[in-house]
Amino acid sequence: MSTKAVYNFMLRLLTSKELAFIFRLYIGGLFVYASLYKINYAVEFAETIANYQLVPYWAVNFLAVTMPWLELICGLMLIIGFRAKAVTVIIGGMMVMFTVALVINVIQDTPISCGCFSTSDELIGWHTVLRDVIWLGMIVHIYYFDRMFHLENRFLALLRRI
Repeated sequence: MSTKAVYNFMLRLLTSKELAFIFRLYIGGLFVYASLYKINYAVEFAETIANYQLVPYWAVNFLAVTMPWLELICGLMLIIGFRAKAVTVIIGGMMVMFTVALVINVIQDTPISCGCFSTSDELIGWHTVLRDVIWLGMIVHIYYFDRMFHLENRFLALLRRI
């Protein structure tokens, strides 16, 4: 197999709509899963937000109550493919915010858990930042290459027939 053939194969794979669909389901499921614990244990999640020491104290409770619901709604919308591009931007914005918060606290060597899936997560480190950067790469891929199984397209097709 020539170098050009390998390059073309890799390019097709990395820009495929099928890979974007798999990433869309994974990231959507990840955000739904992450939101469930936070919704059920909002007080613990508020403590996690406060531990990051990046949010004013008056905003901690507001974020602890609203952010998990935003994660849940966006995750579900991403899974079903309803307004996926807009939801991808919102999820990407949240992921950038989470990653920046992690980087700041890793640099400051703050001994806190991520708080992503529970309050008993392991302590944050550069591995946590790398994980979030990989997820951010998946989100960017979804934004540019996702074109499969969008619920909104089915609704529009039904409306056009009426």
